[in-house]
Amino acid sequence: MADSTITKKALASALQELMGEMPFDKIKISDICEKCGMNRQSFYYHFKDKYDLVNWIFDIEFFQEISKPEYNDVEFTLTSLCQYFYENRDFYRRALRVEGQNSFQEHFRNMAGIALEKYLKEILAVVGNSDFHIKFYTDAIVGSFLRWLMDKDCIPPEEFKKLLDASISITQRLDRK
Repeated sequence: MADSTITKKALASALQELMGEMPFDKIKISDICEKCGMNRQSFYYHFKDKYDLVNWIFDIEFFQEISKPEYNDVEFTLTSLCQYFYENRDFYRRALRVEGQNSFQEHFRNMAGIALEKYLKEILAVVGNSDFHIKFYTDAIVGSFLRWLMDKDCIPPEEFKKLLDASISITQRLDRK
């Protein structure tokens, strides 16, 4: 593993630990660096701010995983996304509470939009693939994920996936009428 990746993972681990101890908005770069024995210069060499680090954690842990060939199947990818978020829900609940520019919520919405676009174009072929419909369904799916993760009684990922499947199935039937 390259030194850069080792450093980034150490910073990520420190941030994840700190987020278990205090609210995100109270965490300073100096806290992250102190936790993993690095200096601020090392942090800023790899990340522009703590928001960038949270987004990197998601990108590296999830999107790197789904770039493997076995993740070409949309169903498998969606199931994996549900499982991933459920297993890491404590961290992402904290990350999702942060709103505004560069927030994880904004990053997740953008990345989900990119990931969902091809799939949505396929299932929405009947309605003409308009940008409106892609954005509408992306917002619906992302909003569902956010609501699910933030629910204190978060249902298991298999149940959530079944609800998503049922919603998409209903939409497909309505679009064909």
